[in-house]
Amino acid sequence: MDVSKHSRLLGLCLLLLSSVFTVIAQAQTCLTHSDMDEPIRSALESTAKRYFNLAARGDTAALKQNATASLAANFSSVESAVKDSQASFSGAQAQPRPPFLLKIEGDKPLERAEFLCGVFGKNGQTANSAAFVIPNLAPSTYGLVTLEIAGGPTAQTVSFVLQQQGADWKIGGFYVHASEAAGHDADWFADKARSFKTKGQNRDAWLYYLEARELAVPVPFMYTQITDKLYDESQAVKPADLPLDGNTVDLPSAGKTYKLTTLSPAGVGQDIDVVVKYQASDVSHTAEAFKDNMAVIHALVTKYPELRDAFGGVVARAVEPSGQDYGSMLPMKEIK
Repeated sequence: MDVSKHSRLLGLCLLLLSSVFTVIAQAQTCLTHSDMDEPIRSALESTAKRYFNLAARGDTAALKQNATASLAANFSSVESAVKDSQASFSGAQAQPRPPFLLKIEGDKPLERAEFLCGVFGKNGQTANSAAFVIPNLAPSTYGLVTLEIAGGPTAQTVSFVLQQQGADWKIGGFYVHASEAAGHDADWFADKARSFKTKGQNRDAWLYYLEARELAVPVPFMYTQITDKLYDESQAVKPADLPLDGNTVDLPSAGKTYKLTTLSPAGVGQDIDVVVKYQASDVSHTAEAFKDNMAVIHALVTKYPELRDAFGGVVARAVEPSGQDYGSMLPMKEIK
């Protein structure tokens, strides 16, 4: 079952039972900013700002010292994110959104921790509610703080998952997230998706709905009334012939058959491109990989010509089993 749909069903159960938590969720609680004590809220916000200032200075050593043991042991992704964001962080101002306080009781990690935050209505989420679904989360108290980054070259947020350890809040997660793609926000992509849907261009609509949902929340494990609505709308246009839900799609071209694994939109500068990934045995021979990428790009647009109306170009990425990939891009106007 989709996470968004599952969250709404849990919300309905809570309402019907007139109880704060179901039996399944008794060990998991969530407090919104209006529910938590002022000292805790202030501590979360000030800690997140302090850690952002370290990131803005590029002080990854200090960030690592303030990370949980599990994150510090695998810190390369945070270091890369900080390095990649230096230009946008420098001189920017961070304004916190209302934080959340998540608690898990028990003596072992939960395979699937689900938190329902705020008030749910008869139809599920409300404008001020949120749901979080986090896998393999250990019993503890966590804070989620999202900072709006103003004054930088792009609209973005930085979110910290903070774990309480004694009197300290340690970094358990660090997320840099764009709030716009090619200068457009979630509402713009949703409106465009509805326009494509009206025209019967369901593949374009599906991909734009994906981008709208991606931009609407600052972390990938958060679900809101907006993302639930976008999910419901997208199901009406969900195409059966695209690589979705872990399934591959065969794409014949020039005597070869390529197995497509994902198709997704991406903002590249001021353009919106479509990115296609496919299985490859080896990408070390770049000349051959480039040739395959060009074949996939041309075959993809031939098979799905409506992509021409929605995207400025196609990026093909050959991905070998190790995860290493090789990408090539072609503007749509050059695809004959």
